[in-house]
Order: sequence, then structure tokens, then C-alpha cells
Amino acid sequence: MITKINRKETRRKRHLKVRNKISGTPERPRLCVYRSNKNIYTQIIDDIQGVTLASASTLDKQIKTKHSNKEAAKEVGTLIAKRAIEKNIKEVVFDRGGYIYHGVVKEVAQAAREAGLVF
Repeated sequence: MITKINRKETRRKRHLKVRNKISGTPERPRLCVYRSNKNIYTQIIDDIQGVTLASASTLDKQIKTKHSNKEAAKEVGTLIAKRAIEKNIKEVVFDRGGYIYHGVVKEVAQAAREAGLVF
């Protein structure tokens, strides 16, 4: 019998593998990316204290593109980098969230690097 692959569950398993290797510290917090079919969400997280230091998504008022596409990903990447630099965070660890480093996730990372974050 053919079973259907649960994509959400396989992504969650990949994310757990990545999270076993990556952890955010106060010196180098974790830049986490989540994408849905409609929006893109990013957070900068200190895992030791369990605190979100900065966040940005396509739901913010500063973002003009309200979809989950590459243009919106560039805007979200620059906004999260700007908010991180305002809080004196220059180095982060990138957490792709179980997604492949391609398309929207890649655009968020490249825009954040161009705006001044180091990872």
C-alpha cells in the first residue's frame, strides 16, 4: 500500500536535526526563519534565556509586499537586520527551520547579510 508523505512532519524532523546542532547564545543569538504559504516570519532568539530579541514578518507595517515571495523575503531580511543592529546584535547563527536553503529562505539570509548581519 502506498502511503502519502506528510511534508509538515518531515520538515519538523529536519528542523529538530538542525536544532540539535544550533543554539542561540547571548553573544550569538539564533536567526530563525519560518515560511507559510501566505507569510514569512523571522525571529532572533536567545535560547539560553528563552527570549525573543527581535522579530519581523510580512505582517509588519513597514513591509510593502504582503505575500510569501522573494521580494517580501528581501524586505523581511533587511528589516530583521535593521532591528537587530539597533539592539547591538551583529553576529547571529542562521536557522533555516528545516527548509532547504533555496528561494525565499535564501533571499532572507542574503538580505540580512547585505544589511549588516554576520553569519
